[in-house]
Amino acid sequence: MVFEPRLRELTRTALTLVLAGGRGSRLAALTDRRAKPAVYFGGKFRIIDFALSNAINSGFRKISVLTQYKSHSLLRHLQRGWSFLRGEMDEFVDLLPAQQRLNEENWYRGTADAVWQNLDIFQSLQPSHVIVLAGDHIYKMDYGKMLWQHVTRGADVTVACFEVPRKDASAFGVMAVDPGGRVVRFVEKPADPPHLPGNPEMSLASMGIYVFNGNFLFDQLRRDAEDPNSSHDFGKDIIPYLVQGRASVFAHRFQESCVVSEAGGTPYWRDVGTVDAYWEANIDLTNIIPPLDLYDPQWRIWTYQEQLPPAKFVHDEDNRRGQCLGSMVSGGCIISGSLVRRSLLFSNVRCHSYSRLEGAVVLPDVIVNRSARLTKVVVDRGVEIPEGLVVGEDPQEDARRFLRTSGGVTLITREMIERL
Repeated sequence: MVFEPRLRELTRTALTLVLAGGRGSRLAALTDRRAKPAVYFGGKFRIIDFALSNAINSGFRKISVLTQYKSHSLLRHLQRGWSFLRGEMDEFVDLLPAQQRLNEENWYRGTADAVWQNLDIFQSLQPSHVIVLAGDHIYKMDYGKMLWQHVTRGADVTVACFEVPRKDASAFGVMAVDPGGRVVRFVEKPADPPHLPGNPEMSLASMGIYVFNGNFLFDQLRRDAEDPNSSHDFGKDIIPYLVQGRASVFAHRFQESCVVSEAGGTPYWRDVGTVDAYWEANIDLTNIIPPLDLYDPQWRIWTYQEQLPPAKFVHDEDNRRGQCLGSMVSGGCIISGSLVRRSLLFSNVRCHSYSRLEGAVVLPDVIVNRSARLTKVVVDRGVEIPEGLVVGEDPQEDARRFLRTSGGVTLITREMIERL
């Protein structure tokens, strides 16, 4: 394509910032020990692997990850799995935990403040453009296409967006655009979201992905830092200010850069910010044709993984047969005389004889003892399920002992098991 040499130069000189400091409190106990971007997903990945893989696959090689809340698990994962870039070629994944660099009073107060507090580091790199990403969503996207559109439009800022039902749009930043794609209005989590022209049922929601011209961003961060009325957040403060000030702010439609395995495939983006959404997105991967293709060799999702033996299924007797149907099973698992149906098992899960799992998302290092029955559950890492425990068949009993969501998913943690 004509633009490929120029695009390679743009990606080479751009800086990618991944904002990975949030807790994700709606995930309840799943984020008691880890930040949301560090939460396990898809059998062998962490949530942050998707944003980082998108950046690498799109050709970006200067990446900084900004962390804050309970970041040890996240930092360890990044050190082990994302240290393969070559520093001598000016490639890196740089880790920037909150350090109170500007004063000794404030940690990161918002997404924009997190970037502002590291401004000296970013300015020293002299990036032509800065790509700002949230580190806690599941999707596949070519950021290079978004950057190219940003440059060809002559934009100051480009905001990635996707269409959502208007009734659900209050959970997002919502924008209105003119026929040329310019953003003319941006409101964060509005009670009455603006709708698409000619379609009152749909709204255009921000994905929390931005492209800025480098020096333009740095100037705006300085201005915002001096504003005592600002919450120092991109979605709440920076973008609305720029739209109102008539800066050149454009929208980029997700369908123009999403990565799908087949032509005409449906764009896939998920905020797995609740236990129900997390369970559903993981279980979706067990479909015959899942909405998110993890098997595409042209757009691999990179991660760190232990060196583990293959999954094993043992015993072949009546009523004691190790079998797995319509499921995904990771390395190190042993299904010993157990039935696993439409479930997703992470690494090193042991399912003992006569147990049964259906609609189960089971994180690493879990032991399911004999005769246990688990239905529509999420089991946190390191849990040992007692022999004969039944979950998912009596809603009231589940709610008494564990965390049961409005969608009927039961979350099980070590602390909950210890209280039994």
